[in-house]
Amino acid sequence: MGIPNIEPGRVTAGDTVVWTKSLPDYPASAGWSLAYRLINAAGHIDIGSSASGDDHAVSESAAITASWSAGVYAWQARVTKGAERYTVASGSIEIKPNLAALSGGYDARGTWAKALDDLRAALASWLASSGAVQEYEIAGRHMKFATADDIRKRIAIAEREAARESAEAAKASGAALGRQVYVRFPNAR
Repeated sequence: MGIPNIEPGRVTAGDTVVWTKSLPDYPASAGWSLAYRLINAAGHIDIGSSASGDDHAVSESAAITASWSAGVYAWQARVTKGAERYTVASGSIEIKPNLAALSGGYDARGTWAKALDDLRAALASWLASSGAVQEYEIAGRHMKFATADDIRKRIAIAEREAARESAEAAKASGAALGRQVYVRFPNAR
């Protein structure tokens, strides 16, 4: 398997990460330097590159990526040469946790699956209290509902998003999605 020539969409903390970026307008051989900034609410990660002819070679060792926090990050790529600086690309990347480095438990559910469970717990509390409890704090998030239907509407949204999230995870892992497509052919006579 060769070295990819695009930024990865998903990496695992603790794995070696490499790719090569070709920027014909900003060749490394002409003194251009490429760097990336990954950022999310928890912090940021800076990634540099080295020249490989005209291309920019990006390589982060397993020891470096081991310190990366799991999460989804927005990223920007920028080139610099002297006082010049240009943003050349942007995107997002998911950093998956290094399960081999975890010593405790790990909640592998997606964000929407967690939200769905929280909403179902809120509905159960609402129904158990006959609507007397209208405000909830679950996992540090504060929610206020006027009616049980408010919660049910949010549950319906969370169910759709959790299903989409699950399908994306299955697709990314190479699993079959389990969907069937039916095709009808007209009778050829």
